[in-house]
Amino acid sequence: MQKKINIQNKKARFEYEILDKYTAGIQLTGTEIKSIRESKARITESFCEFNEQGELFVINMFIEEYLYGHSYNHKPKSERKLLLNKGELKKLLKEVQNVGLTIIPLKLFLTDKGWAKLDIALCKGKKIYDKRDVMKDRDNKRDLARIKKDFN
Repeated sequence: MQKKINIQNKKARFEYEILDKYTAGIQLTGTEIKSIRESKARITESFCEFNEQGELFVINMFIEEYLYGHSYNHKPKSERKLLLNKGELKKLLKEVQNVGLTIIPLKLFLTDKGWAKLDIALCKGKKIYDKRDVMKDRDNKRDLARIKKDFN
C-alpha cells in the first residue's frame, strides 16, 4: 500500500484570493517522481507561466535530487510542463494576459495509479488590509475557542 503524498502551499491562501481551481498533470522524469514519492518536494515559492508556444510550466518548484539517482539525477529547480486540456489552457492564458491574474500551485499529490498531479489556482493578489482582516478573524476564532473550552 502506498502512503498518501500531500504537499501543500499554505502561504498561497493567505497571499492570494483564489478565483478558480484546476487539476493538472506534471511531466516528470524517473528520478523526480521517485523523490516526490518520498515527499521530498516544495511548492511554496513556485508559480506557473506560459511560454511562447502557449504551454504552461511550473517554475521554482523544488524537487530534491534522488539519493540513488547518481548520474541520471534531475535538476532540483528546473521548469516542469503542466498537462491540461487545450480549452483550459486557452482560458487560463486569456485570463492571465487580459486581467493580470496569477497562476499558483496549491497542492501536489499522487493519484491511486501513482501519477503526480498538481492543483493550481487562478489567483488575484490580496492587499495588505485584506491580510490584516484575515489575521484578525483567525485570532478572534482562536480566542473564542479558548473561552468555550474554559467555560465547559
